[in-house]
Amino acid sequence: MLKVPSTRKRKKPDEKLNLVPIMDAIFIFIFFLLMSATFLKINEVGSDVPIISDSEPPKDEKDPLALTLVVDTNEMTLSRGVPSKPIQKFARLPDGTFNTEELHTVLVGLKKQFVQENSILFEPVGDLTYEEIVKIMDAVRKLNKTDEAIYRPNKDGIDEKLKELFSKIVFSNLMS
Repeated sequence: MLKVPSTRKRKKPDEKLNLVPIMDAIFIFIFFLLMSATFLKINEVGSDVPIISDSEPPKDEKDPLALTLVVDTNEMTLSRGVPSKPIQKFARLPDGTFNTEELHTVLVGLKKQFVQENSILFEPVGDLTYEEIVKIMDAVRKLNKTDEAIYRPNKDGIDEKLKELFSKIVFSNLMS
């Protein structure tokens, strides 16, 4: 009887693919992508859409403030009331920017008289840059630390310091 050589009997063990180096490379690549990514902080300025209604507005003993700020290419016009009557115009400064500081000062004076009022109608008529619109909105919304403190009674009747001027900015002509 013949014997089969031993080398034929032994089977070679199955070689498995070593995935450790590939996994290391993938994790290093992911880490590199995360470290090189630029994360952007996106800010949002809230604004309300005007409400159109056929019903009569509720009767109030006082005339509404109904502030309107019309921003043209050369000047801003601040108006109040229904129908609106101009209060003051603000021309562009010699450097080409809008006089937002004077606008802010006038709005602080109005807020002292009408502490319960929070809304203003913003009507950009001319071509404005994004930066100009944001600067004007900031002058309308924010109370500076250097401004005189303004107080109004809360729902419990306790006076609280205001943190914003006219926080509800409503755009009037969104489609133009």
